[in-house]
Amino acid sequence: MELSILLVKQIGSLFLIIFSGYVAKKCNIVKFEDSKALSKLCLYLIFPCVIIDSYQIEYSREKMLGLLLAIIAGIVVHIIYIALSYGIKKIITISSIEEASLIYSNAGNLIIPLVAYVLGPEWVFYCSAYLAVQTVFVWTHGKSIIREVRDYDLKQLLLNPNIIATILGMLLFVTNTSLPSVVGHAITVTGSMVGPISMIITGIIIGNMDLKKVFNNVRAYMVSAARLIIYPLITVLLFCFSGMVSWHPQAEKILLIVLLASAAPTASMITQLAQVYDKDSYNASVINVVSILFCIITMPAIVYIYQVLSS
Repeated sequence: MELSILLVKQIGSLFLIIFSGYVAKKCNIVKFEDSKALSKLCLYLIFPCVIIDSYQIEYSREKMLGLLLAIIAGIVVHIIYIALSYGIKKIITISSIEEASLIYSNAGNLIIPLVAYVLGPEWVFYCSAYLAVQTVFVWTHGKSIIREVRDYDLKQLLLNPNIIATILGMLLFVTNTSLPSVVGHAITVTGSMVGPISMIITGIIIGNMDLKKVFNNVRAYMVSAARLIIYPLITVLLFCFSGMVSWHPQAEKILLIVLLASAAPTASMITQLAQVYDKDSYNASVINVVSILFCIITMPAIVYIYQVLSS
């Protein structure tokens, strides 16, 4: 019940921020074109700060083993989701935006505060594992899907600010190195903007849409149903019946965090990448909004099923 109430509050806050972006666009405070600049700012500056900040905790062997469990679980989940989406694409025609929306979740700005409130700030660290895994997949597989071009340039990947941030964050954690207070504070404050800016971008894009078409988009409901119900249920079965809950003394909670991340609404990053590469950001935003709307019901249900099966 506590998780459900906190989830409702968190999603309610996200909707209010989306609405503020919508109003800003309708009142001509910002133009639709401004959202593209914000998307670049979010992708290449704010999100790397989120990644680095998540690794700024004291090193211990137990945390390292827990991090490895979360990374392994995150990799397995992404491989399964990619395979499922590929199978769906073979059966029915889905767009590149729909395919990416099925795979990648809003694991940052929704899950990090939720985990902090429900489990405690010390557990946010394990969110970084899923974020690290998703960052690598998004900037390789995800980007190639959205651009509709197979592009796995290793040099370009390694020079991506998000990948650099992931490597740097892990090095800081493993070497038990803390950033200078001034630098650390700047990174923390910058990273804290990821939720508001991502939702404002979505609001601006929606402000450029016909809302009747948004809520009459049947395909958006279908994609959201798969992303919020079918895919997470498969994850629950994997975690509960594969023996992974016995891999670490705190495996049940660590896997719960991975489950929350994988059961979240579609990634707002899909919308931002679609904008940056001039793809269908309209459809990406519609799916994002619809999935946020319904995750208020699906996520607590998925968590409840996991807790029953894993106990």
